[in-house]
Order: sequence, then structure tokens, then C-alpha cells
Amino acid sequence: MTDPESTTTQDNAAVAESNQAQAPAQVDDTTAKLNNLTLRIWPPTQRTRDAVINRLIETLSSQSVLSKRYGTIPEEEASAVAKSIEEEAFSVAGASFSADDDGIEILQVYSKEISKRMLETVKARAAATAAAPSGSADTDSSNAGAAGGEDISSSSVKAEA
Repeated sequence: MTDPESTTTQDNAAVAESNQAQAPAQVDDTTAKLNNLTLRIWPPTQRTRDAVINRLIETLSSQSVLSKRYGTIPEEEASAVAKSIEEEAFSVAGASFSADDDGIEILQVYSKEISKRMLETVKARAAATAAAPSGSADTDSSNAGAAGGEDISSSSVKAEA
């Protein structure tokens, strides 16, 4: 009669030996799959782009560090501005995308473009708002911040000419 304990030990040894033989094959298979895996972060999904737009709207229309200095924009206007900023930044970043790139550099361009355009927008709007009550209609708010953060107005350009 065979000892049931020794049969179980032999069965466990056989299973362990079989698992050890399969383990290197599984590791090799997993390694091959990972080597063929490519992670691309550009272009962002529409869901990501929508999240960026929503965050821009929130930043432009609610109290923030930016609004303390330049004021808030009404939510309806902020929505239109945010969509425009995101679309322009996406176009600029997309134009510099190459198939060999993993997308990190392009994502940085996209992010910087959004920040730059958002700041230009709030500066121009603040300059236009500040100029309107004083009656100075000559201020060209589209050039606000164009020269290293300095405001350039049409009247100062005319005076220099």
C-alpha cells in the first residue's frame, strides 16, 4: 500500500517542476510583447482635449492667481476663448509632430502654447478693459504683452514714427 502523503509530495514536486519549465517561456513571451508595445501620448484623445478646455474655462472665469491680477472673464466668453486657445495650441503642436517622436516634446509644446495664449488673452483683455473707462480708444489690445510683457499702444507707435 502506498503512503498517501508520499504520493502528494511526488505530485507537488511534479507540478513545481512543470511550473519552473513554463516560467522562462512566459517571461520571454511577456518581454517580447513589451518590446513591441509603443506608448503614444500624442495626439491627445478628444476626452483629454475637452478636459483641457474645461480647465481653461474654470481658470479664466473663476477666482485664481491669474484673475487676481488680470480679472475674470464671464463664463460664456471664457468658453469661446478656451476653445480657441486649445484649438490654436493643438494646431501649432500638431504641426511640429513627427512619426518618430513619442509625443512628449509635442505635449510640452502644446502645454506651453496653451499657457502662452491664455496669458496673452487675459493681458489683452485687462489692457482693453483698463483703456475703455479712461476713454483711450487708441490702445491696440491685440499687441498687449507682445514685447516682453510691455503694452504697446497705437498712439505710442504713431508718436515714434
